[in-house]
Amino acid sequence: MKKIIAMFLTAVLCMTVLAGCGNDAQKTSQNKEVLIVGTNAEFPPFEYVGDDGQPDGFDIALIKAIGEKMGKEVQVENMEFDSLVASIGSKIDLAIAGMTVDPDRAKSVDFSDNYYEAVQYVIVPIDSEIATIADLENKTIGAQLGTTGMFKAEDIAGTTVTTYNKAVDAVNDLINGRVDAVIIDKNPAEVFVSKFPDDVKAIDGAQFEFEPEYYAIACPKDSELVKEVNKALAEVKEDGTFDALVAEYIGEE
Repeated sequence: MKKIIAMFLTAVLCMTVLAGCGNDAQKTSQNKEVLIVGTNAEFPPFEYVGDDGQPDGFDIALIKAIGEKMGKEVQVENMEFDSLVASIGSKIDLAIAGMTVDPDRAKSVDFSDNYYEAVQYVIVPIDSEIATIADLENKTIGAQLGTTGMFKAEDIAGTTVTTYNKAVDAVNDLINGRVDAVIIDKNPAEVFVSKFPDDVKAIDGAQFEFEPEYYAIACPKDSELVKEVNKALAEVKEDGTFDALVAEYIGEE
């Protein structure tokens, strides 16, 4: 009987210790010592999978620098772009993914201050005569799912829009003649052209009347996190870290 009582007390003690560990883990989560960041590593040079198999790129380096200023460890989760906004506040704390500030997205999230200006480009076959918005009418256009490129393609008269989870798949379909053009942001467009210089070319979105856009970090709606992120982003810009990362990953001022 004494042995059974001793075993029972030992079990209770172990459960108490484990419960204490669970409380500590919960406190860590509540204190946000770890910042869980969603991204989509299919958007070079802002996000891509590095040689180590982990997300890398300008945005990844930037959010890690921001996290350091905030005193938080950054944990990056690679997700489909179209699922990022819906995951903020549940699966992830915030998202950075070359995400354009958009009124529809702003209904669900709060955006940080802008950190990069971009414009949509159009990738076409190397021998294509497409040059204006009218030339894209009634064409089949490829775009990454949930991106501004997809929205712009849908706004062009008569288009058939084919969407992809990975931008590179859209470019591959362009090369293979399955789509007539791909709409994507300038920097990724230039990366893909550098990879397939004999097959495709990129045309400045200004020729298609595309307006400049601005990237920002998506944070939970009505939270204090966006204020912390903005403060850290300003510090990263002020101390020269931001410019150094631009030079390293993008190569322009």
